[in-house]
Amino acid sequence: MKLQILIASATKLLVNRLIPLMAGLALLVFFYGLFQSIAKAGDKAGVEAGKNLMVWGVIALFVMLSAWGLVKFIQSGLNLSGFSL
Repeated sequence: MKLQILIASATKLLVNRLIPLMAGLALLVFFYGLFQSIAKAGDKAGVEAGKNLMVWGVIALFVMLSAWGLVKFIQSGLNLSGFSL
């Protein structure tokens, strides 16, 4: 029972607070890269740096949302979805 409480509190912290925050930061990185790419349209190095930021932002979003989905899948597999503190 204590293990379930520990798992539930860890997933609650991870899923409800950290993953959305990190996904939001990744989205901001993507949009900053987009802005940088548009703002430095004449400079090849600036455009390339913006593209790199956009790629890393998309990769980070994919990782965060995949982690969220995996945690939710494991949580439902262990019947912890209805468990609340």
